Amino acid sequence: MSRRLIVLPNDSPRAFLKSIANAKQSLRIKMFLFSDPSMRKAVIAAHERGVKVRVMLNPVRRDGTGENKGTRKALEAAGVEVMDSNPKFPVTHEKSFVVDSTIAYINSLNWDTENLERTRDYAIETKHAREVNEVIECFEADWHRHSFDPGDRARLIWCVANARERIAEFIDSAKHSLWLQHERYQDPIVLERLVRAKMRGVDVRVMARPPHTLKEKKLPEGVGGLRILDDVGIKIHKLRHLKLHAKLVMADGERAIVGSINLAPGSFDERRELAIEVDDDKIVHRFRHVIEHDWKHSRPIDLSDEALRRDLKEFGPEVIRNLALGPGNTSEDEPGEARMHEKRKSSRTGSAKNVAKKRR
Repeated sequence: MSRRLIVLPNDSPRAFLKSIANAKQSLRIKMFLFSDPSMRKAVIAAHERGVKVRVMLNPVRRDGTGENKGTRKALEAAGVEVMDSNPKFPVTHEKSFVVDSTIAYINSLNWDTENLERTRDYAIETKHAREVNEVIECFEADWHRHSFDPGDRARLIWCVANARERIAEFIDSAKHSLWLQHERYQDPIVLERLVRAKMRGVDVRVMARPPHTLKEKKLPEGVGGLRILDDVGIKIHKLRHLKLHAKLVMADGERAIVGSINLAPGSFDERRELAIEVDDDKIVHRFRHVIEHDWKHSRPIDLSDEALRRDLKEFGPEVIRNLALGPGNTSEDEPGEARMHEKRKSSRTGSAKNVAKKRR
């Protein structure tokens, strides 16, 4: 078996720690956020037993904050080679590592204690030579500040490169169902493809983070994207038992894309990101099991004006105005207001369906 699925927090970081402990020659690590003490200890131990360890970390942000400062200091003190990620990209959001040039891990999760223990996340372990070599080629290019072009025959999904096209094609190819687990839905092309999938009869189910958990600057796009999907009848839920951090799209219960890529313009157009498409029977079977479990333990997100005003009231009145929600009533919905919202929603849904029919 050349690939394996790791589900967090179910599987714990045991697989990562074991793989690092078994490394004999080299470790190539590229992480957006690396702060977990156990992972840091394992990497330092590998270096101390003679493994060639190189680590690329997302640098300090423009506002001076840097979650990786502690890990960088500890790794450098131990003699581990550490470098900022490629300055060509304002953010390197990729989360990957390669062991002995033979096993690659493509993650949605950071090496952060929260992601390892308390969020829904995934990683794919691959021993497929072409896939491992692509991850290595990109690592070496970024390490040496060279350009990296995965080319038309790329096995993996890269930003900035082929990601938007590959994900759009993946959505377009779905015949029966699309199940998504993503924090936010902001990219216009992806939103368009999801709406079209719904209009051609695909069962589209979306799990997302509730609006109040988004950053203030991301709210207009994040809320707007969810409401577009809601208006055409796509079911939108939030997890009840876990915080959602995964970046997963599954089609027809047979194929899945998972990795670091958010469905947002910044990810596709500016950041270094990495994802992988898989169709292995055991992997997709487990994906189905996990997603069905999560959907069962989720609840709908209320995206009405009234609910959003309540959900976002801690952001203040300016945010409410920026979202064009109006002053409204921030207490419980009055029956008349709820009926008016349903009437407006029904009207918007009908309009969207008519537009879709005209396009076809």
